[in-house]
Amino acid sequence: MYHYNDFDKNFVRTRVEEFRQQVQRRIDGVLTEDEFKPLRLQNGLYLQLHAYMLRVAIPYGTLNSTQMRKLAHIAEAYDKGYGHFTTRQNIQFNWIKLAQVPDALSELADVEMHAIQTSGNCIRNVTADHFAGAAEGELEDPRITAELLRQWSTGHPEYAFLPRKFKIAVTGCADDLAVVAFHDIGLQLVRNDDGETGYKIFIGGGLGRSPRVGRVLREFLPKDDLLPYVDQILHVYNRYGRRDNKYKARIKILVDEMGLHILRQQIDARFAEIRHKVALPASAVISAIEAGFAPPAFTHADPRDWHHERRLSPSFAAWLDTNTHRHRDDRHVIVSISLKKHGATPGDASADQMRAMAEIAEKFAYDELRVSHEQNIILPHVPRSALLDIYKALVKADLATANIGLISDIIACPGMDYCALATARSIPIAQDIAARFDALKMEQDIGPLKIKISGCINACGHHHVGHIGILGLDRAGVENYQITLGGDGAEGARIGDRTGPGFPAERLIPAVETIIATYMKGRLDRGEDFLSFYRRVGMLPFKAALYPREEPA
Repeated sequence: MYHYNDFDKNFVRTRVEEFRQQVQRRIDGVLTEDEFKPLRLQNGLYLQLHAYMLRVAIPYGTLNSTQMRKLAHIAEAYDKGYGHFTTRQNIQFNWIKLAQVPDALSELADVEMHAIQTSGNCIRNVTADHFAGAAEGELEDPRITAELLRQWSTGHPEYAFLPRKFKIAVTGCADDLAVVAFHDIGLQLVRNDDGETGYKIFIGGGLGRSPRVGRVLREFLPKDDLLPYVDQILHVYNRYGRRDNKYKARIKILVDEMGLHILRQQIDARFAEIRHKVALPASAVISAIEAGFAPPAFTHADPRDWHHERRLSPSFAAWLDTNTHRHRDDRHVIVSISLKKHGATPGDASADQMRAMAEIAEKFAYDELRVSHEQNIILPHVPRSALLDIYKALVKADLATANIGLISDIIACPGMDYCALATARSIPIAQDIAARFDALKMEQDIGPLKIKISGCINACGHHHVGHIGILGLDRAGVENYQITLGGDGAEGARIGDRTGPGFPAERLIPAVETIIATYMKGRLDRGEDFLSFYRRVGMLPFKAALYPREEPA
């Protein structure tokens, strides 16, 4: 994995000490909360419903055991003993005390971590496919591109105060695990007809109040042109993006109002004007980044298939079936560690669990972990021979839930339990759904299904792209939940369709059960998953089941 150079280390240390002085001035009353707000946001510090929240950057979701152990220490020393892994591949600490934030940031700097640009109207943490470097069919590790963008964008003087926050994602595969079509800029590594590797560029994707599927800005951009071209996208957005209304300030609205064709003309004209004047990153810089993402030196591994152990342990067999994935090297697999135990808070991990994952990665998996945008932890390179030992260690740490990709593997925002913007609860809803279908023992029979839950219209739970999406709203002081069906955040990018009127909390679980029953009754066979079924039959059978007309007396 990539390691900081001296510039990185000095930059982060300087920022920590600068922020330490700003925090002290706030505590002393020299700065008001309004004056302090833009300063704390530049350092990943939010003021939530009950306390401050610190969002720590995990660029493109990659960390090692030392860093994971430090996060465990931060959770115990400065929080309530746990952290929350997010859909942006970051981690949040929800109960940190203001006076202790600089000390926590200083400790993070010790292990090459920080909280810079995890909030505010800037270029946020660049995300990538969580199977990067391990996935079959990958053209190139997308984290190389993500790291280049991180170095270019961190502290960029022109883009520290954009019209609104700006998010970039990169994937190296045709099978998109980075949700590139729902970012302000989405980058997909592709090859042109001459065999050259470059980027397909999506622009203007996003969720929230005005969900949009990103539109293709360029079918192919040469790799050398990436930074100057992205720079011109940001320049045009910074110049023309709306600042009069924060709800209409994202680049997706600029694409709507200006039109993709005109926006492309603006960007291309600027790019043509400056391209020959721009000094590209030195080859030594690129080489250093590429070297940082060289695959591990794979040890000779026994490609065993565990047939005997499968017969002896159905639980181990179920975990193998759901939580392991094909690796580009057939002696290895990719392991997903579920942070979605039935009835637990999606994405939460205790300090002890973080240490357990660190130990597993260090001992068995080349000392590398990833945070997925689905709020789970990935071991990208696992020798097949280590799977039983890893499973036993996960059981001991209460991390062996076999539900990756199933109905209880739910994405949920913090909702009203933490967030000042939320209008309804998300976490209890996710817990209830997971517990209900675990009790019914239906998960395996239902098959692949993605439920995503948001506690307000800002859509931090990505409900628009859930196969089943749930949006919690306030209706005259009562929590009401709208349901959408057929959303897809992958390569078949699509915004879900609303079923109809929402449901009060007490009727939501029965409504989800009705949706599942409609699917299972109507599917062709067990090979037809929920999303395929919905695409075949549409909304009509679900509407009929959810909103039956009353029979006349």
